[in-house]
Amino acid sequence: MIELRWGEKTWVMGIINLTPDSFSGDGLAPPERTPEEVLAAALDKAGGFVEAGAEILDVGAESSRPPQFYGDHPSVEPRVEADIAVPVVAALVRTFGGRALISIDTTKGAVASEALAAGATIVNDVWGGTRDPATVEAAARAGAHLVLMHNKEVAEYPGGVFDEVATWLRDAVDQAVAGGARRDRLIVDPGIGFGKTPEHSIELLHRLGELKAALGGLPLLVGTSRKRFLGELLGGAPPEERLEGTAASVALAIGAGADIVRVHDVAPIMRVVRVADGIVRWHHGAPALRGGRGPFR
Repeated sequence: MIELRWGEKTWVMGIINLTPDSFSGDGLAPPERTPEEVLAAALDKAGGFVEAGAEILDVGAESSRPPQFYGDHPSVEPRVEADIAVPVVAALVRTFGGRALISIDTTKGAVASEALAAGATIVNDVWGGTRDPATVEAAARAGAHLVLMHNKEVAEYPGGVFDEVATWLRDAVDQAVAGGARRDRLIVDPGIGFGKTPEHSIELLHRLGELKAALGGLPLLVGTSRKRFLGELLGGAPPEERLEGTAASVALAIGAGADIVRVHDVAPIMRVVRVADGIVRWHHGAPALRGGRGPFR
């Protein structure tokens, strides 16, 4: 069984979007697909991710794209979301158990509970347990890891984005612990692109090491893959043309202390991670370099 240990390497989380309307265009569940076809597509994508080296698969069945920048989109009822996500979680656990951990990307406690019962071991909540504290309770009952991500409806930070995000995440951690979660199972995420302008996202990435220190060194998940700020930096490049920008941001995030990177393009980003880890996590007397993840596998 894979165990998340921090500091030895960067963990790569591959995104399995079971939505018809992902901002990045990689949703696996357009209306014309049957549930069986969605499941087959998810297994195929996950297989490629695991073969490339991803050890976390993040399954989500509701788009979390920020309405401020991408427009409103209908919410998904918990029963509908679970009916889409949980069979995929169960199939991924059966197929890749022992080779990858399965994460459920949801803001709903009921969905988290069903996914954990199906074998997921991580709850990834893009509202950090503030929309539905039952996600925290579900993770606590299962002894699962819990990702607490900063989010906000409107990208306004009168007191500065760094201080507000750091304070919000500290409060989210305290609330999760008060709700029964173990601190050693918590992971924090600054929420790049969520309730943030490109300038806000860039500042947080520039100060990522400072943010990790401000949060007591808790393990840090960073998701920059295909995000809007990359398009801005690349002169308006659409999501499908942001791979190089994603690669640069991932390497810099690792240098600043990221423990998990969440990405769409696993195979090329794995190569970036291997090189970044080889440099950032180098230590005197490390074994000679070799294939795969080198001395950090």
